[in-house]
Amino acid sequence: MRIRWGRGLLIASGLAIGILLIVIFVINRQAPSRDEAVATAPTVRVIEAELMPFAVEARGYGTARPARRWNAIANVPGRVVERHPNLESGVLLAKGALMLEIDPSRYRLAEAEAQAELASLAAEQAQLEMEAENTERLLALERERLGLAEQELSRIRRLANSGSVSRSRLDTEERAALSQRQTVQSLENELQLIPSRRQRLEARAEQASTRLAQARQDLEDTRFVAPFDLRLGEVEAELHQYINAGQRLFSADGIEAAEVVAQVPMDMLRRLLGTQTVRDADDETLDIAQRLDFSVIEAEVSLVAGKGARWPARVVRIANGLDPATRTAQVVVRIDDPYRQVSPLTSPALVRDMYVQVRLAASSPEPVMVVPAAAVHQGEVYLVDEQQRLERRSVKVAFEQHDLAVIAEGLSIGETVIVDDLVPAINGMTIDPWRDEELTRSLRRQALGEVTESLNKSPNEMKREAYGAQETRHNMGLGESLSTAQRSDSFVQAFSQGVPK
Repeated sequence: MRIRWGRGLLIASGLAIGILLIVIFVINRQAPSRDEAVATAPTVRVIEAELMPFAVEARGYGTARPARRWNAIANVPGRVVERHPNLESGVLLAKGALMLEIDPSRYRLAEAEAQAELASLAAEQAQLEMEAENTERLLALERERLGLAEQELSRIRRLANSGSVSRSRLDTEERAALSQRQTVQSLENELQLIPSRRQRLEARAEQASTRLAQARQDLEDTRFVAPFDLRLGEVEAELHQYINAGQRLFSADGIEAAEVVAQVPMDMLRRLLGTQTVRDADDETLDIAQRLDFSVIEAEVSLVAGKGARWPARVVRIANGLDPATRTAQVVVRIDDPYRQVSPLTSPALVRDMYVQVRLAASSPEPVMVVPAAAVHQGEVYLVDEQQRLERRSVKVAFEQHDLAVIAEGLSIGETVIVDDLVPAINGMTIDPWRDEELTRSLRRQALGEVTESLNKSPNEMKREAYGAQETRHNMGLGESLSTAQRSDSFVQAFSQGVPK
């Protein structure tokens, strides 16, 4: 019974102590502190909308090819008797270098034979002319003798009529005159045959001259001399090898110029050509491309697989038709002296089948309204009004070029454009604008087609610069919050997506 009462006292004392502790905690409790949130305006970067000169660009891709190519084909058969010691693929040879020679002995013999035949025909022609002169002189003498014979015959005929001479004498004189006429006629016939004999000899001389020219052409075809400075391609001829007519010997590419057929999208090409003034057409100029001044279009070729490898170029023509696979226009640009100042690491030579990018640029006839492409959000731009509040406005984008958007409608000169990516972007919200003068200068340079340093930086570098700029502004007392830094970071990501890698 005592044990039961002792347990009851312990339980009651424990409950009393617990109730006492709860009362003490309730009495001494502290109410939670309240910190009123301060509503701060987000700080964003802004630029002033303005018209600026603009370089319209068009870019395309293609493969390089030499402006001139030589496929050496044997025109005559024979054995290779001489071969350039450096006749190997990839070797550069200067103009005039003897590259290969086929045995010329048979063609020299054919030349000598044709020359001998010409000499023989020339002697026959000289003999014929001499015979013609001799025949003419004899004919003149015989005609004089015929005249005397005719006079004597007339005298004898008168005497015979008067009975002074016999009839036999008259017959004798007639036979003598007839014989003289026959002699004159024979000489005249010989003179008439002289022109035909002369024509026959001239025809034979022409045949001999043709054989001589063919022999000399064959002799010339035995030597393969570089017609221009070139770089050798595939070589298939070896020393002492017998070559058949029509056999390929080697190929070579000219190094004085190269061409690229760039596949340019039609919308880009139309914008580029829209900057040009088309000359009036005449009866002889039907193609519109022939009425454009390609000299005002700046062209540059760059190697896709290598950094820093660039070559100045010029537009020479627009190829006929569209590419059947890509439906793009084919613009042909020419690069003069692509082997000048060659450096294997920084400036390689522009050789056949290099995959390159072609950049074409021409100044717009009028300045245009340009903003960063990242500042356009699904057809809207964010503006800051005079009360420093956000205004969302719809705009019409004419076209985008790299990370720039050309605004056709909806934006006026002098308005303040937000270039950061605001999340959320609510009409009428208070904005703390910060004018980014460096971005404005960068846009001007980029609109002119110049490559700015900011476009060459990586996204991480641009992030660090954005954070550094915000930290500087915070130290100057502008009081940016962490959410502003996050929004600036998101802008850098959006802006960097439009930067060509």
